Amino acid sequence: MVDGSSPPPPSGFILPVWLAAAARAAVQALLGEPFAAHQPLELEPGASPTPVPVEAVAPLAGGWVLAAARADPGPEVLDLTRDQPVWVQARWRQDPGERLELVAGEGVGVVASGAPCLSTYARELLQRTLEPLLPADRRLELHLLIPAGRRLAERTSNAAFGVVDGLALIGTQAVVQRSAAPDQLQAALDTLRDRVRSPDFDGALVLVIGENGLDLAPRLGVSPDRLVKAGNWLGPLLVAAAEGGVADLLLFGYQGKLLKLAGGIFHTHHHLADGRAEVLTALAALEGLSGPALEALHQAATVEAALAGLQRRDAALAGRLRCRIAAAIEERSGAYLARYGQEGMAVGAVLFDRSRRICAQGPKGGALLHRLAAPSR
Repeated sequence: MVDGSSPPPPSGFILPVWLAAAARAAVQALLGEPFAAHQPLELEPGASPTPVPVEAVAPLAGGWVLAAARADPGPEVLDLTRDQPVWVQARWRQDPGERLELVAGEGVGVVASGAPCLSTYARELLQRTLEPLLPADRRLELHLLIPAGRRLAERTSNAAFGVVDGLALIGTQAVVQRSAAPDQLQAALDTLRDRVRSPDFDGALVLVIGENGLDLAPRLGVSPDRLVKAGNWLGPLLVAAAEGGVADLLLFGYQGKLLKLAGGIFHTHHHLADGRAEVLTALAALEGLSGPALEALHQAATVEAALAGLQRRDAALAGRLRCRIAAAIEERSGAYLARYGQEGMAVGAVLFDRSRRICAQGPKGGALLHRLAAPSR
């Protein structure tokens, strides 16, 4: 029981943090140490340990130990993992192999190789947390489990990026990036202002939508100094960019996310607005699609599945539709800015698909990406 004077338990962490805490509790049990309800984690290299709560540890047959924690993304965060139990199952191994063998259990997303989908941060956090505890003559087999992960993944875009069977364990820092919360908007606005004030600023910036865009844009040659991670607050950031003196702004993101802008939806969190099927169907009808093919497009489970199905039936039409989407994003963005008296900024759109390949460029977006990705002379 916690009295009124005690501080609230730590929260606001991404899934890998809760799994790392459970994993540390499991290793403690394997070492014969007593259960500790808060596990000290070094969330960043060299940082002071942060106590992260876990719920239980239990020995199992065959030398296994099961440990559990409960995900808490923090207050005022719209996150489908809230209160979800996360488990790890661990045992010692003495045969040759990796010191830390990570296995995707039920509900943890895997990539094509069958390996669990972990970001670099998630993998390094587990290694930093566990490897100092491992005896020299043993290695650790660790199964990661999210019991509801397979069901929850159906409400995410994981499959669009080749992650199947559960939730991806991603993130670049311990604390949840609250993309639908006002503080995330403020962080993006601060980054935008820093970019504009830079002595090297030449009038052009790139709004990336999510971690995939943040990773892909530099791979195409765009300088990281041009990037601003927008999250879901696209409308306010468009206006702020125009007011701040940006002349050319490139919207760079996954087609299933940016599609909302083509329908005039400028806050893109799925809890607040969707309408993607309706927007996609309307644009497809304008491109000439009708009858059963149009109905199939509307009924598809995801935007990615809809466009992939159309690609198989009529590749030329699918290509035209993607280009129409990109052009509509540019047009609706311009109209949005005009409502706020900001008509001087050019907005381009470039979309990529689940394979992280560019699949469509708007009339302005293609030229802008070509210029921004070109090597400096």
